[in-house]
Amino acid sequence: MSKRIAVIGIGGIGGYIGGLLADKYDDVTFVARGKRKETLERDGLILHSEYRGERVIKPVRVVESSLELDKMDYIFICVKNYSLKDVCKDLTNCVKEGTVIVPIMNGVDPGDKTREYLKEYGISGATVMDSLIYIVSFIGEDGSIIQQGSFANMYIGIHGSRANDDVAKAAELLDDAGADCQPADDIEREIWKKYILNAAYNVETARYNNNIGQLRADPVKAKQHEDLIWEAFSVAKAKHVNVKEEDAQAIIYRFYNEFKDNATSSLQRDVVAKRPTELETFCGYLVKEGERLNLSLPVTNLMYQELLKLTK
Repeated sequence: MSKRIAVIGIGGIGGYIGGLLADKYDDVTFVARGKRKETLERDGLILHSEYRGERVIKPVRVVESSLELDKMDYIFICVKNYSLKDVCKDLTNCVKEGTVIVPIMNGVDPGDKTREYLKEYGISGATVMDSLIYIVSFIGEDGSIIQQGSFANMYIGIHGSRANDDVAKAAELLDDAGADCQPADDIEREIWKKYILNAAYNVETARYNNNIGQLRADPVKAKQHEDLIWEAFSVAKAKHVNVKEEDAQAIIYRFYNEFKDNATSSLQRDVVAKRPTELETFCGYLVKEGERLNLSLPVTNLMYQELLKLTK
């Protein structure tokens, strides 16, 4: 209970994770800017969760910048990929020997990028863990966090090594707060399983501005969804990631049988709202890796070109 915890980025994921942590532990600080900071200080964090119920949570502090943080035991980074480097630059004052940093973000390499940026800025002493979370969560129009569905499960580990005591302690911290977190011996495989899912889920919902039910109901779009999954899978195999065909089949099953009809994606919401997007994370990365590895990814390439037009 005495651990000092910071959550940077109080959006759909950071709001859900931060809310659970602040509801459980007595020293949790949120990092949020501008009107978001003002709302959190005034009203607290309002969480509408189908999985964990209705909550209103008051964090110990809300600060504008990570530069205002004291030395922390745990730092959870829950921002979009294009903000990660700036976030890492501002961790100068709050990292001590033994600080655990957990980027909970999209893509396959936020952990590696975090390590790279910390080294670039001369910040040492932290243990950076890799993670992923399966969740449908976003900010509502009133600033509350809306989590949909009966699942929100998370995995953490350290790329290139098996789960150890540090990983187990971090997982326990999250799990005790209700975040359903498990240590993973092969975190790379787990991250790629989610990435393959999102390379279809986020990309196709954004391309057509359709929810999952609309995609499932259209045979052409449903087939494209399967193609996107298999193309991302082929990139993972070419990179010698330990994914298996049954992993791809499970993702396809989930598309047809588990996601709610009204499910949308973060990329879709950002494209529609004309906000900065993670298109390069969800799709551009695969296009570039496909070219490098001499792989044919026709549907991925088509979606990427169409989404580039939509995001200009």
